[in-house]
Amino acid sequence: MQPRIREVLDYLDDSDRVLDDALAAVPEPARARRPAPERWSVAEILEHVGGVEERVTQMLTQRLALARADGLGAERSTAPVVPTVPLARILDRDAKLVANERSHPNLGLDWAAARDTVRSARGSLRELVQSCDGVALSELVIEHPLFGPLDFYQWVVFLGGHQRRHAAQIREASAALA
Repeated sequence: MQPRIREVLDYLDDSDRVLDDALAAVPEPARARRPAPERWSVAEILEHVGGVEERVTQMLTQRLALARADGLGAERSTAPVVPTVPLARILDRDAKLVANERSHPNLGLDWAAARDTVRSARGSLRELVQSCDGVALSELVIEHPLFGPLDFYQWVVFLGGHQRRHAAQIREASAALA
């Protein structure tokens, strides 16, 4: 497996553990309650994470298909990816990042259904990444509205960081609900 593919998959696996640990610390009855009227419940946070990951995976799938049709070649780089992503900005919970309206939770899912959405979206992302082993994903660059141009690998790491950011939000909600 190409080293960059292995690196981003490992980062996703670790991010899954971080989210699972945060969720496990919240008593099940509290997962549906908002810690404050203007803050999301754990279920809503999970719905948001899953929805964002689904949409980004769809976007990456579409852009990859276009790039392949245009003759996207083989990956030559083995340089680490994670250090190139602005994770400090993504993970900084003191810096308010406002999700666009499309990314707001609006399905009313319970926490278990929302968690299933996260797991399904993560599975789809992993399948996509694995299907690209050896492809020059560093050449597939797409603008992120807050973080600027990110290549395919960086988008994948962004999604892991996004999940970690919201794991921290879940821990904050748990503390507020205690």
